[in-house]
Amino acid sequence: MDLSNIGNLMRKTQASIVEKGSLFKNTDLVIDAVGSDGIRVMMENALTARDRVGVQDFVLLENHTSEVAFIENLRKRFKENLIYTYIGSVLVSMNPYKELEIYTKQHMERYRGVNFYEVSPHIYAVADNAYRSMRTERRDQCILISGESGAGKTEASKKVLQYYAVTCPASEHVQTVKDRLLQSNPVLEAFGNAKTLRNDSQHILFEQFCINYCNEKLQQLFIELTLKSEQEEYEAEGITWEPVQYFNNKIICDLVEEKFKGIISILDEECLRPGDASDITFLEKLEDTVGGHAHFLTHKLADVKTRKVMGREEFRLIHYAGEVNYNVNGFLDKNNDLLFRNLKEAATQFKNSLAKLMEILMSKEPSYVRCIKPNDAKQAGRFDEVLIRHQVKYLGLMENLRVRRAGFAYRRRYETFLQRYKSLCPDTWPNWDGRLVDGVSTLVKHLGYKPEEYKLGRTKIFIRFPKTLFATEDALEVRKHSLATKLQSSWKGYSQKTKYRKMRQSAVKIQAWWRGILARREAKRRREAANTIRRFIKGFIYRHQPRCPENEYFLDYVRYSFLMKLHRSLPKTVLDKSWPTPPPALIEASEQLRKLCMQNMVWKYCKNINSEWKHQLEQKMVASEIFKDKKDNYPQSVPKLFVGTRLSGEDINPKLQQAVGNEKMKYAVPVTKYDRKGYKARNRQLVLMADSAIIVEEAKLKQRIDYSSLKGISVSSLSDGMFVLHVACEDNKQKGDVVLQSEHVIETLTKVAICADKMNSININQGSIKFNVAQGKEGIIDFTSGSELLIAKAKNGHLSVVSIDDEINSNGCLSRLFFLFFFLTEITNLFLISQTAPRLNSR
Repeated sequence: MDLSNIGNLMRKTQASIVEKGSLFKNTDLVIDAVGSDGIRVMMENALTARDRVGVQDFVLLENHTSEVAFIENLRKRFKENLIYTYIGSVLVSMNPYKELEIYTKQHMERYRGVNFYEVSPHIYAVADNAYRSMRTERRDQCILISGESGAGKTEASKKVLQYYAVTCPASEHVQTVKDRLLQSNPVLEAFGNAKTLRNDSQHILFEQFCINYCNEKLQQLFIELTLKSEQEEYEAEGITWEPVQYFNNKIICDLVEEKFKGIISILDEECLRPGDASDITFLEKLEDTVGGHAHFLTHKLADVKTRKVMGREEFRLIHYAGEVNYNVNGFLDKNNDLLFRNLKEAATQFKNSLAKLMEILMSKEPSYVRCIKPNDAKQAGRFDEVLIRHQVKYLGLMENLRVRRAGFAYRRRYETFLQRYKSLCPDTWPNWDGRLVDGVSTLVKHLGYKPEEYKLGRTKIFIRFPKTLFATEDALEVRKHSLATKLQSSWKGYSQKTKYRKMRQSAVKIQAWWRGILARREAKRRREAANTIRRFIKGFIYRHQPRCPENEYFLDYVRYSFLMKLHRSLPKTVLDKSWPTPPPALIEASEQLRKLCMQNMVWKYCKNINSEWKHQLEQKMVASEIFKDKKDNYPQSVPKLFVGTRLSGEDINPKLQQAVGNEKMKYAVPVTKYDRKGYKARNRQLVLMADSAIIVEEAKLKQRIDYSSLKGISVSSLSDGMFVLHVACEDNKQKGDVVLQSEHVIETLTKVAICADKMNSININQGSIKFNVAQGKEGIIDFTSGSELLIAKAKNGHLSVVSIDDEINSNGCLSRLFFLFFFLTEITNLFLISQTAPRLNSR
C-alpha cells in the first residue's frame, strides 16, 4: 500500500469536503455520538481538519524548527476557538478573553480516567493525568503554570481545582480539602493581579531582575526534566538515545548565582563592605568581575552602536528569552537588610529560596502548562503575532519542541497503535492473535514504512516523521469508508433477515386469525341474508293487506327504496318534469313531494334572479297573458328580449325633450301611421310617458293621447304589426282613433298595456277591425293571410292588410327559447304564490 499516494488523493479532495460541510466547526472537540456510551469521534484526526485547525500536538509539525510554522499553527487553532495545544506532555494555553462551553461537568466526565492522548488537548487532561499518576505510581505531582500577566494562569489554576473538586472521590476529609482548594481561588486571583512587564526599552529594576532569574532557573529545570523524561522513556523501550542540540541556560544561571563570582555574590559583597558603597560602585565591580562574560554587557564595555541604546547606569544580561537591560539604581538599597547587617541579604535569600523550590520540584513529577496572552487589549479573537512570538521565545517553547522532537515525533503503545490501524492490513484485520509486537511489525511492513522511519521498542512503536503518521491517518480515513460500507451491508442484511422472519411469522398468525374472522363473518352474513329473504317473501305475499308484522319490513323497504331513488333522481331544474313512478302506497305522498320540490326550486330560482331580469320576466308574463295562443307572431317574440327603448338619444329631437320638460320617457319606438281617410303611410315616433302616449313627427308633437282617454287597443290575430288605439273624443283636440304599424308589435303593445294599465283592454280580432274616424264615421281594416306582406286601400274603401302565413307552430320548428320563457312565465306565477307560502328547503 502506497501511503503517499493516498495522502495526495485525500489532500486533493480536501477543499470539496470542507465546502460541502462534512466537518464540524470545532473539530478539536470530542463529542458523544451515541447516547451515554459516549462514542468518541476525534474530528481533529481527519485530514481536512489538520489543514484547517492545525495539529493538536506541535510535535507533529512537519517543520518543527520553524517559528513561523509554530505560530501559524497557534493562529489556526485560536481562530477556531481551540485554545489548547500539546508539545508532547506540555500544554500550551491561549487566553481567549471570552467564555467557552468547554468547562461543563459533561466535559469533566469526558476527560476523567481517559488516556492522555485519546482526547483533544485540555487543562482537564493534564489535571486528570497528574491525579492518576499520583494514585498509580504513588509519587507526588506538581503542575507548573507559567506565563505573563493576563495570559490566564489564575484561570487555569481555577479550572484545575474545579476539576478535582468534581471528579475526586467523595469523603469528609476529601470534601474538606476540596473546600480549601476552592476557597484558595481569591488568593490565587490576588497573586494573578500582579504586573510583570516585558522589556520594552524601559528601565528594569531589582525586582524584575529577581523574577527573570527565577524564570531562568525554571527554564533550566524544565529542560533538564524534559530531557530526563525523554531519556528514561528511550532507555525503558530499548531505543538508542540521540544527543540533542539545545541552548543550555546553565551558563546564565551560573552568571547570576555562582559563589564569589556571580552577580548576587557581588551584590552582597558590595552591600556588606565598609566604606561608601553605591549602585555605581556595584556596577564597576560587575565590570571588573564578570565583564568578560559572553552574556554580560555594560555601557562601558559596549561598542559605539550599543551605547546609543544603553544608559551609563545600566547593564545587560542576555537571557535565553532575549536581552534585558537593568538599571542599577536602587539595587543596594533593596538588597540591604537595614535592621540586621549580619543576616543574608535579599538577593541571597531569594536565591536560597529558589534553590529549595528547585529541590522540591525535582522530587516531584511535574506537569507543565504554558499560558500565552494573545493581545494586550484583552480583546477576544485578536491575534497579535509580534506579542505572541515574544512569549513563545521567552517561554522556551521552540526549545522544548526541539528537545521533544530530538528523536521520534510519535510514540504509542503497541495495543493502542494496533487497535487503531489494524484495519489497514489484511493479516491483522479483524483480529490479531499473536504477540502485539509481531502484529505491529506486520502492520508497518504492509504499510510500507522504511526502516529509518520507525523503531520498535519493548512496549511502544516510535515513528520519526509526522508525515508518516499523517499518511497512515489518511489511509485509515479511506479505509473507514469501505469498512462502513461492509458494516452497513452486513447489518442491513442481518436486520432485514430478522425483520423478514418476524414479518413471516406475523403474516402466518394474521392469516390464521383473519381467515377465522372472515369465516365467521361469512356465516353470519349468510344467516342474516336467509332471514332477510324469508321476511321479504312473507312481506311480498301480504303486501296488499293492512300493515302487520309479516309485511311491515317489506313495506318499509319499499318506502325507503322509493325515497332513496327519489333522492338520487330529483329534478335538477324547473324545466325537468321527470319524476319516479311511486308505489301504490306512496302515490299521494309522491304528489305532495313533487309539488313541494317544484315550489322550492322556483323559490330558489326567483331568490337568485336580479331586479333587471325579474322586470324582463314580468313583461314577458304580461305579453304571455295577452297574446299567448291568440296572435300568430307571438311565438317569434318569445326568444327576443324586450328593450328599454327602440330609439337612442340621437334619434329623439332635442325640441321634443324641451316640449315634454322634466317628464321621463319610459319607451320610444319608430312606427308607421296611416291616415284615417286615405290610409297614407307616414313615419312617426311613438313615445310613452308616465301618463300619456305621444305621436311625434320629427320635432313636431303631432298628438298626445292621455291614458285616461284610451278606451282600448285592437290588434289582429295574424302575424302583422298593425294595431289601433281607440281614443275617446271628448274635445276637439282628439281627431279619432289612431292606426299604427310597428315591427315590434308584441313589445310595443306590452309596454303600452303596462304604462297605461290596460292589460285587459287589448282586443285581438279576427278578420277585421273597426275604428272611428272624425265626425262619427267608421273605418275598417281587413286582415287576410298571404305569401307576402301587403298593406293598401281596397276598392271597397277598406284598408287591406295581407300578412305572411306563419306555420311555425305546425312544422315543429319552435325555438327552444320559446319553451324556456314559457316555463319561466310559469316560474314567475309560482314565485308570486310562493311569497305567501312557507319556504321549504329541498332534502
